[in-house]
Amino acid sequence: MKTKHELELADVKAIAAAAEAEALKNNWPVTISIVDDGGHLLLLQRMDGAAAISAHIAPAKARSAAVGRKDTKVFEDMINNGRTAFLSAPFVDGLLEGGVVIVKDGQVLGAVGVSGVKANEDAQVAKAGIAALGL
Repeated sequence: MKTKHELELADVKAIAAAAEAEALKNNWPVTISIVDDGGHLLLLQRMDGAAAISAHIAPAKARSAAVGRKDTKVFEDMINNGRTAFLSAPFVDGLLEGGVVIVKDGQVLGAVGVSGVKANEDAQVAKAGIAALGL
C-alpha cells in the first residue's frame, strides 16, 4: 500500500492567494483554476477584467496538466512540433501553456491553470501560486 498526498483546502487557498498576488503585481486580469490529481475542480477565481472565455480555458489547462501529469507547455510544444494527432487524445482539451502540475515527492497532487494574458505569463502566475506551498 502506498501513501498518497492530497491537496487540502488550506493548500488551495494558499495557491490561489499567491497566484492572485502575482497577477495583481503585474496588472494581469486572469482566471485561476486549481484541480486535484483527477482533474476535479477545487477552485475557480475569475479576476475583475478577465475575459469570459478565460473561465473555460483555465480549468481546461489545469485538468489537462493534472490528468496528463505534465505541464501543458509540453503538450503545446509537442503539437507545434508536428504531432498533431495528439489533438485527438481524450480528456485533454487545454493544450496551451499555462497549466502547471503540482508535484510532491514525485506524485502529482493536482494542477493550476491560468488564462487571460500571454501563455508564458499565465504559467508565471500558476508557478507563483504553487511556490506558496514550498514544495
